Amino acid sequence: MNPIEELSPKGVWRNFYALTQIPRPSGHTEKVANFLVDFAKKNGAEAYIDDAGNVIMKKGATAGYEDRETTVLQAHMDMVPQKTKESTHNFETDPLDVYIDGEWVTARNTTLGADDGMGVAAAMAIIEDDTVEHGPIEVLITRDEETGMDGAFQLKGGQLSGKYLLNLDSETEGEITIGCAGGMDVVANMEYQELNVNPDNMLCYNIVIKGLLGGHSGIEIFKGRANANKLMARILFAAVNTQQAWLVNWHGGNMRNAIPRECEATVLVPKAQEAEFLALIEKSKAIFTEEFKDIETNGFQLTATPTLRIPAKAVPQEIQENLINAVMAAHDGVLRYTPSMPDLVETSSNLAIINVGDGKAEVICLARSSQDSMKLYLCNGLVGCFSMAGMKVSLEGGYSGWQPNPKSALVASMSDIYEKLYGKKPIVGACHAGLECGIIGVNYPEMDMASYGPTLVSPHTPSEACLIPTVQKFYDFTLEILKNIPKKK
Repeated sequence: MNPIEELSPKGVWRNFYALTQIPRPSGHTEKVANFLVDFAKKNGAEAYIDDAGNVIMKKGATAGYEDRETTVLQAHMDMVPQKTKESTHNFETDPLDVYIDGEWVTARNTTLGADDGMGVAAAMAIIEDDTVEHGPIEVLITRDEETGMDGAFQLKGGQLSGKYLLNLDSETEGEITIGCAGGMDVVANMEYQELNVNPDNMLCYNIVIKGLLGGHSGIEIFKGRANANKLMARILFAAVNTQQAWLVNWHGGNMRNAIPRECEATVLVPKAQEAEFLALIEKSKAIFTEEFKDIETNGFQLTATPTLRIPAKAVPQEIQENLINAVMAAHDGVLRYTPSMPDLVETSSNLAIINVGDGKAEVICLARSSQDSMKLYLCNGLVGCFSMAGMKVSLEGGYSGWQPNPKSALVASMSDIYEKLYGKKPIVGACHAGLECGIIGVNYPEMDMASYGPTLVSPHTPSEACLIPTVQKFYDFTLEILKNIPKKK
């Protein structure tokens, strides 16, 4: 038995460990969906996979609670597949290597998947434990939340009957979330005819940026962490404009909702300019290290390594200049804080993914805002920026934010319960991350919703970890909420 399965509450940790052994990156959730359905049926619950790929479980009330309103426990089954540069982990085939590090559970060189494996595990623990006191329960485990909230978008009305929904996908114990930002993907593409170059008198260098902290592009965007794509753009801008380098390819980031930690670019360098180019790399390294010395504490690295093979094709001059200029100009980070709540980010963007090479270029940004008008303003600015570079730009996967309901009876009850359990009021507020509540609410407008969870740090990065003591508090809180769901009227 793995030591993680011995942690308390055992039901949650045992199920969480089981989830870490099933590959479940976004886009590859078939195995975990089937596992969850089998698990539910073995424990006497009705379960099925709907047309959207979501798992829905239903369990009747325990004795004495048959007259209570139905509660929906909601989480998502997929995880963000991020790993260190050195890791050989295959997220589609390999189990996670999870371990205990003091008061934390984490994974070796990969994301942990506690976002939202912890929410799924808590729901599983309740399904399998017949001693838990609760009214009728419905469990909704959605597909591909991390890559576009596809499962929530495609959830049909009429499948759920619950009056209350507990979203188990927040990441700070002691906080109840009642609203979140909306989002939109800005996707810019172009094709180009590669330029034939004479490799004589040329050298080839591979520039690599790694070791950045990265992070969740919603909840950690305010921390001012470096974006690897933006840092690479600064290097390329200086090198190309001084004829020290010619762009061959450029790749950075791989998840729209993760701040890019790593980036690499291949450039051709005239032999006569090699010394100046290497001096630029060292100067850039010193500048970036100084700029982020109090933020990037994970060991920032910038290297330029010569390659033996000299490419015979590169990005044409006008194209490389336009692409670099556009990435330099595109907004990244916080754009505005909420006027009525100055500590809460209202609008931000994450310059998430860049892929340039072999005659194709793609840039993907994720724009977030709790105000639809500001989200549109930000998106239109990014459209204008990349359009001027000659790219075709589309807006995809848009969704509005989840608007807070200050009169929520569920939240009032949860606040009272938390205070009775722990002697203090929880923090109630909104967050800048994207949650599925607002999307689900389109088809279930009468459902009263709230989000909460145990404490996680650095989700969407290989440093992701879950604080062990908070899981017990999170689970105990959930059980008390279920015991106190109101009777049907």
